[in-house]
Amino acid sequence: MDTTDTRNSLLRQIPGVDRILELARRDEFFEHIPRSLLRDAARQAAAHLRQRILQDDRSFSRERLADAAVLDTVRQQVARLLAPNLRPVINATGVVVHTNLGRSPLAEAAVENVVALARQYSNLEYDLDRGVRGSRYSNVEPLVCELTGAEAAMVVNNNAGAVLLCLDTVAKGRGVLVSRGELVEIGGSFRIPDVMAKSGAVLKEVGATNRTHLRDYENAIDEETGMLLKVHTSNYRIVGFTAAVTLRELVELGAAHRVPVMEDLGSGTLIDFSRYGLVKEPTIQESVAAGADLVTFSGDKLLGGPQAGVIAGKKEMIDRIKSNPLTRALRIDKLTLAAFESTLRLYRDEADAVARIPTLKMITMPMPRIEEKAVMLAGALGGLGGGRVDVQRVKRASKTGGGSLPLLDIPTVCVRVTVRDFPVHSLEAALRRQTPPVIGRIEDEALLLDVRTVKEDEIPMIVNAFSKLIGGDVS
Repeated sequence: MDTTDTRNSLLRQIPGVDRILELARRDEFFEHIPRSLLRDAARQAAAHLRQRILQDDRSFSRERLADAAVLDTVRQQVARLLAPNLRPVINATGVVVHTNLGRSPLAEAAVENVVALARQYSNLEYDLDRGVRGSRYSNVEPLVCELTGAEAAMVVNNNAGAVLLCLDTVAKGRGVLVSRGELVEIGGSFRIPDVMAKSGAVLKEVGATNRTHLRDYENAIDEETGMLLKVHTSNYRIVGFTAAVTLRELVELGAAHRVPVMEDLGSGTLIDFSRYGLVKEPTIQESVAAGADLVTFSGDKLLGGPQAGVIAGKKEMIDRIKSNPLTRALRIDKLTLAAFESTLRLYRDEADAVARIPTLKMITMPMPRIEEKAVMLAGALGGLGGGRVDVQRVKRASKTGGGSLPLLDIPTVCVRVTVRDFPVHSLEAALRRQTPPVIGRIEDEALLLDVRTVKEDEIPMIVNAFSKLIGGDVS
């Protein structure tokens, strides 16, 4: 019998959905599975078997179509349908603030506080001292002010929301002066000019893409100017023949013309990374000290907390923003507040923050520790597959990610893996389907696992995932 006849014969043997449901009714495993879900699982099991046959998978045998084997396939589909869509993954890409993988993992202190407040009621908007309604912003505002030096602060759902709210409150219907070199686009084609248009403010571009001078702002100011806006180009850099106006210069100009000044820091940071051998980034404290009326930044990304947008600055401005009806649409919930408060508390001691906030710990991790983890992972993987697995430790560069520190390549060590008779793209895809999924990157026809973003307790999980795919002793 030729290949086509064999394939057609196998296809005819795939049981129909009604037959699969009949088999399932005799198996106690499916007793408490909702009938609608079981029917979906049966359809998907039949489709999966059909796909395997049509792919001419040589490992597929007629035994896979026996009743017991078919029910095993249905069980797998049921488990997949019952599993949450949002689930933990192992980030072996080397991108620390990985937007697609949930950005910044939270510190344990933040996780514990979220769990505690998720289980019961809280004083979210209740003043325990006075026994009256309170403000949710009071839970974190004092901490933000303490750490940044700002007069007042508030937190919304993300930094784009923070920028929108500030523009809508302070400059709606008026001109906002922005350097052409700072009209950034962040992930998802989200652009500063688009945010400004939605806020009702009027964009007024000044300077050239690569060079903007103080006189460009000064010449553009008129009676319709509502704000001077400086945007930190956190996800790109213009190099070469360049010139930019400092925030302090803008503040002096704004004061002279009675025009408020705002800085959007994007991926704001509370620590000076240059102290850890990395590139210098403007800190939130420096922007506040420069005299900006408003400073906005992200709560996740380089801060290492939950997704949030922070507005810090002059009390008069913050009070106006808090009273804007749009604030309610952008406010954050109790779980975000719980995580953010716990994260901010760690910053009272910088050494504590760097040691306990995962994002900071990974970014500043020293090479000797990286090498130790690479040795552990490479040694464990090298013993799998009966000699089929080739493992090497190679020096590469990690990235901060999240639209921050775009020019920074952080030295790292990756574990380079190839498996004989297992194409690298198939290997990468198969690891993504494991529990938990393992996400690496492909380079030069090999799979790279960057251990900078892999926690030590995840190394056995990676080894177990490989073992399931290619076999081997994981003891």
